[in-house]
Amino acid sequence: MMSVKEYSIDVNKSIEEILKLCKTLSINATNEDDMLDDDAIIMLDNEIANMSEEETEDNEFDEEDFEDSYLEELEEIEEHKENITKKKKKNNDSNRENKEDFRKQRKEMYKHKEKLMENKVADDENIVLYSEGMSVADLANSLNVGVGEVLKKIMGLGMMLTLNSAIDFDTAEIVVSDYGKTLKSDTTRDEVNFEDLEIEEKEEDLVERAPVVTIMGHVDHGKTTLLDTIRKTNVASGEAGGITQAIGAYQISYNGKRLTFIDTPGHAAFTEMRARGASVTDIVIIIVAADDGVMPQTKEAIDHAKAANVPIIVAVNKMDKPDANPERVLTEMAQNGITPEEWGGDVMFVNISAKTGMGIDDLLERILLISEIQELKANPNRYAKGTVIEAKMDKNLGVVATLLIQNGTLRLGDNIVVGNAHGRVRTLKNDRGENLVEADPSMPVTITGLNESPSAGDKFMVFETEKKARSIAEQRKVNEKLKNNKTTTSVSLDDLFSRINSGCKEINIVLKADVKGSEEAVKNSLLKIDVEGVKINVIRSGIGTITESDIVLAAASNAIIIGFNIRPNNKTMEYAKEKNVDIRLYNIIYKVVEEMEDAMKGELEPEYEEKVIGTAEVRKLFKFSKVGTIAGSYVTDGVIKRDAKARIIRDGVIIYDGNINSIAREKDQVKEVKQGLECGITIENFNDIKENDVIEAYEICEIKR
Repeated sequence: MMSVKEYSIDVNKSIEEILKLCKTLSINATNEDDMLDDDAIIMLDNEIANMSEEETEDNEFDEEDFEDSYLEELEEIEEHKENITKKKKKNNDSNRENKEDFRKQRKEMYKHKEKLMENKVADDENIVLYSEGMSVADLANSLNVGVGEVLKKIMGLGMMLTLNSAIDFDTAEIVVSDYGKTLKSDTTRDEVNFEDLEIEEKEEDLVERAPVVTIMGHVDHGKTTLLDTIRKTNVASGEAGGITQAIGAYQISYNGKRLTFIDTPGHAAFTEMRARGASVTDIVIIIVAADDGVMPQTKEAIDHAKAANVPIIVAVNKMDKPDANPERVLTEMAQNGITPEEWGGDVMFVNISAKTGMGIDDLLERILLISEIQELKANPNRYAKGTVIEAKMDKNLGVVATLLIQNGTLRLGDNIVVGNAHGRVRTLKNDRGENLVEADPSMPVTITGLNESPSAGDKFMVFETEKKARSIAEQRKVNEKLKNNKTTTSVSLDDLFSRINSGCKEINIVLKADVKGSEEAVKNSLLKIDVEGVKINVIRSGIGTITESDIVLAAASNAIIIGFNIRPNNKTMEYAKEKNVDIRLYNIIYKVVEEMEDAMKGELEPEYEEKVIGTAEVRKLFKFSKVGTIAGSYVTDGVIKRDAKARIIRDGVIIYDGNINSIAREKDQVKEVKQGLECGITIENFNDIKENDVIEAYEICEIKR
């Protein structure tokens, strides 16, 4: 609560203006000392925001009038002004009516505002919380039993621990289950880390929600056209005005059911959101042009859709074209691991033309069918939780965020934490720009009122009070700083054994190799590995060097990248470090399998770290019968040393790995050449050097584990 005077200072308006607004909105306040409650402040906030929008429109109108003053005929100006004035008056009357309706609607909501369920986890005496590094004594205290009793149970499992020993989650879970209780990680009960908050809903509180659909595919295969066609032909009844603003998500009504579509700007953005823990989609549609077939970005879409672990529908587009060949699409998709239902697989294929509208109804029916099978439900009677789709800064409105509500109901005036930002929902609009007083699960909305801009993929949650929302946001900022100071890797070969001990049953791998034969051989060898029931899952494999797209996918999927006979450039390696992705490079197949098995068993030998000491570009070739090929080179980085190990890289692929035989500078043999100098280099037992090849010199250092 605050006084009229305090509020006027806060919003930079005069006391008279605020009192006038209070009278208009039937708020009981007649002088500067009268107190405004939360509901009154929300109503005033929204009215002032609407006034700001009107002022912006008026300014635009004045600028147009100013430009019109340069028309040659004064009579036309006057006529033009008169017409605009009439039109504006008509629009203002219409807007005034709409705003009045909205005001009444908003007032009605506040009058009958019911308390929503908090997003707190109810205390349960049968749940024991496990924290990182928990000792045996801590576990005994949580169970309210003697330490000796717990130690006996642990000994019965074949383990020797003391009361101060740390106990792992799996062992603690077995002990706790003996007492008829359930072990949960404490992160699932922490409101500060609300991304992991595990709220158990009662079946009677759940209602059906709309499926959330993402469309992916190769550029120019019709994704945008399909989205536009669905949007324009299936807007909800009574919404004939169509879309008035473009946001990253929208909702349609089809056969009495609602469907939500997320428009991500690209596959990498989709995966970046997943990397941040944002599982926003229920169904992925992969669109493939019938006249083009499977293209590079189609393969990317397949990888990302599979990694999201949600149902897939393939929309075979451009069936209106004379050279459309849907059979080719079926064959090529099957070759990439997407087997059609008619061929015994589990993926629906639908022939469509986004341009003419052919097959769109069939596609929407399939979406509804899958959503019915999934039994998608949410609880609208609690405070909202969900994910940020996009956010931007508007010079008039401040931060404008597009949110997808995944559970609960979001209402005007709610105290909200979004990522590390916080604020109060001052305006709430749907994808058509219409003002709302509340929004239900699976609904995309835009809001204003945040103190800073969040990122796509950030989670949001509503709290009961402004004080609590502020406190949660501040603590999240502190936690993020602490997290950024730690250089932990998402998943690496070194920690596979501990991950397996923690219950991990599948290891994700991104594989890149020099040629198709190597790729297939390495992939088949990896898939045969089975250590104590833990399997290898190759989520992407391909030929060519490792790319940033591979790193994004690995980060999102907690995967290790294996490169066979290839060498990524320094920029890619730095990006992998930034994303905490482990890259392992090999040139012998049995070494890949051997290291993977040893890592899974916790028997890795001392690691050999490779240190690149210098690189040189081959710019000219000199051939001599006695010496062989001398590579006239320019040292671009570090230093090139005689007798150092070296690999020859051509277009990102290693074509030879050996040793530097000799280095010459102006006819003199030298031990080393530094960055910025030219030299002649010969490689031991290798003469097939080409111009533009890269010579990378390196040393091997052993690291004790």
